[in-house]
Amino acid sequence: MEKVQTVARFQEVIAQSTTVVTVFKTSWCPDCHFIDPFMPELEAHYAGTATFYEIDAESLVDVAQEYNVMGIPSFVAFHNGKETIRFVNKLRKTRPEIEQFVDRAIAVSDAL
Repeated sequence: MEKVQTVARFQEVIAQSTTVVTVFKTSWCPDCHFIDPFMPELEAHYAGTATFYEIDAESLVDVAQEYNVMGIPSFVAFHNGKETIRFVNKLRKTRPEIEQFVDRAIAVSDAL
């Protein structure tokens, strides 16, 4: 998963005409580290239908604030530069929950 380092790059990736899933994380978040082991498999599973990008919520504070990211990890999907759906809650996210979110994000993008 590419780690987006700049606001300009963030704007580039969300502008894609495919489903873009951004994962807002921080280095100190235990729930963020919980998802690390299975995210590469998820990326491979959704290759060609969704692209994943990691956003450090502390490095890109302006982006996190602009999109009202209050908790981490937060999953926010985009299509053509517009937010389509998000998965945010205070609970640890499981692989099946993330898969359901990505499936919904793809469905929303396909409907646009």
